[in-house]
Amino acid sequence: MYVLGIESSCDETAVAVYQSSKGLIAHTLYSQIATHAEYGGVVPELASRDHIRKLVPLIKALLKEAELTANDIEGIAYTAGPGLMGSLLVGAATAQSLAWTWQIPAIAVHHMEGHLLAPMLEENPPAYPFIALLISGGHTLLIEVRAIGKYRLLGESLDDAAGEAFDKTAKLLGLDYPGGPKLAELARNGQNRFKFPRPMTDRPGLEFSFSGLKTFTMNALHATEQTEQDKADIAFAFQQAVAETLSIKCKRALQQTQLKTLVVAGGVSANQEIRKQLQLMAAKEGAEIRFPRPEFCTDNGAMIAYAGCQRLMAGQTQNLEIFARPRWPMEQLISL
Repeated sequence: MYVLGIESSCDETAVAVYQSSKGLIAHTLYSQIATHAEYGGVVPELASRDHIRKLVPLIKALLKEAELTANDIEGIAYTAGPGLMGSLLVGAATAQSLAWTWQIPAIAVHHMEGHLLAPMLEENPPAYPFIALLISGGHTLLIEVRAIGKYRLLGESLDDAAGEAFDKTAKLLGLDYPGGPKLAELARNGQNRFKFPRPMTDRPGLEFSFSGLKTFTMNALHATEQTEQDKADIAFAFQQAVAETLSIKCKRALQQTQLKTLVVAGGVSANQEIRKQLQLMAAKEGAEIRFPRPEFCTDNGAMIAYAGCQRLMAGQTQNLEIFARPRWPMEQLISL
């Protein structure tokens, strides 16, 4: 089964074709970073307009690259949420229009389920069951995964997600958009001078909270002369605090569930310090840890095509309703 995947939840327009037996056939992406950089963050209206301009040409170019035609596509998967409403509607409307025109089924895919299943695109995918840590700009989730559609939420962020905290802290340090990668780059020049708290690690549970860490960072910065070395040292301390907090929570999740595989996905999973801390923890726990390749850590069409293919092959479809949910809890996926 050839499935076209469409991802347009935020500031990247991405499409891919996945085949149920051959795997990923082709994928491509257009990033809007340059469009939003001058505003210091994503402007929703500009994002949706760019999706309108880029999506159909990207699909045409992708099919040409894959040497496929519309007649070869047997299903369409699209990101229906969570995300920016305008951006989601562009992807949903395009997908449903093509599904109606080509007379094939369409399926709405949860953005975070796409990230959760991204490691399945590798040649040696992890086996079920496993613990998944999903860390992105809008979400920090710990999930027990028994199979596709069989998820149990173990813990989530009560306020800022890890990626959001990275971006807000980067702005405090005067770094350009996108802030997270810029902060990680600055931290390479930092020294172990400050000791930041590890939020919510002094109490039981698997919930996260990063807003207080952001406030602590602001106060630490204001107590310095704000030289470039001060900023680098603070970036280093902040990144260490986030990485160790994630590591402590993942260790608890592995111990509580007695599972021995940890999957880490989402845009923030590309951060090298976070990877290092999680790898050290997993080695001490005798657990296997798996990451998607860097190009599939951030938003991409391949993960949506894969997730949609699995659901379509399981017999799930939907009507021609244009389905989009800017807020969509993962617990609702089982009944989708």
